[in-house]
Amino acid sequence: MSNAKTILLTGTAGFIGFNVARELLKRGHNVIGVDNFNDYYIQDLKNLRSETLHKDSRFSERRIDISDKKAVDAIFKECKIDLVCNLAAQAGVRYSLINPYVYESSNMAGFLNIIEACKNNGIKRLVYASSSSVYGGNTKIPFSESDSVDNPISLYAVTKRANELTAHAYSHLFGIQTVGLRFFTVYGPWGRPDMAMWIFSEAILKGKKIKLFNYGKMRRDFTYIDDIVSGVCASLFNEGLDKAEIFNLGNHRSEDIAEVLRIIEDKLGKKAITELVPIQAGDVPESFADIEKAKAKLGFAPSTTIREGIPAFLDWYTANPEILEKAALNR
Repeated sequence: MSNAKTILLTGTAGFIGFNVARELLKRGHNVIGVDNFNDYYIQDLKNLRSETLHKDSRFSERRIDISDKKAVDAIFKECKIDLVCNLAAQAGVRYSLINPYVYESSNMAGFLNIIEACKNNGIKRLVYASSSSVYGGNTKIPFSESDSVDNPISLYAVTKRANELTAHAYSHLFGIQTVGLRFFTVYGPWGRPDMAMWIFSEAILKGKKIKLFNYGKMRRDFTYIDDIVSGVCASLFNEGLDKAEIFNLGNHRSEDIAEVLRIIEDKLGKKAITELVPIQAGDVPESFADIEKAKAKLGFAPSTTIREGIPAFLDWYTANPEILEKAALNR
């Protein structure tokens, strides 16, 4: 591939990072993967993702923490990097309530290390993961990039908004092109054990109770992983972007959590046991992405409905019983 790029991609042992890496390799690019393989969820799943990527000779991997400035700087010094995509972060709204310092380290110090290295090494474009959580307590639906994001209701959201503000400042001061992506409830094969699809499926198969928060009145813009990957790749390569961009990447559909549960029940052939409980701290009752800006500038066109995407996830899920059992033991 004559126009192959070398892309530093952080978070390659994670759900989104792994899938983005696979697509970039498929397109003929070289990927330098970075991940710290932390214990937020089972190592087996992360190791399996890593082993899958290593089957391609254009993939190399560094097991470092991006909060380690010396280690980050060393990669930039040793490698000729064309583009950077920072998807490494401590995920999870609820986890941030009990482990705040890991968010400060990975999501804030780590991000600063990456963008500072981009500045110091002449990287022209940095794509990075933000989150729909930055919309916080907003009640206007759907969420638009032009909406105020000054009402965060979780530390996770605070760290992601801080990334956006840092990127904006660096674009203004140093001319680095930055592209922030506000992901909306990503799901699909190779997904995370702490996400609703996995938790619901595991509970149904094991006959365990599922807690439906906000007394079941929750809606989410569930976005299939393949659609997210297409948006990330467009953010890396599309021309005509401004110096500091922010895009919503969602499915532009707000789905009732009860409907999601019904689709899982139908696919698994088993009914869920549910309990209605109050909303948890840090959660929002609804997320819904306005994606007009991403459509116009990225050609973003999500096409996978939950009626297609959930069965695809469950086909992968039920085909990996050893991973599932280890995830259950780790919960």
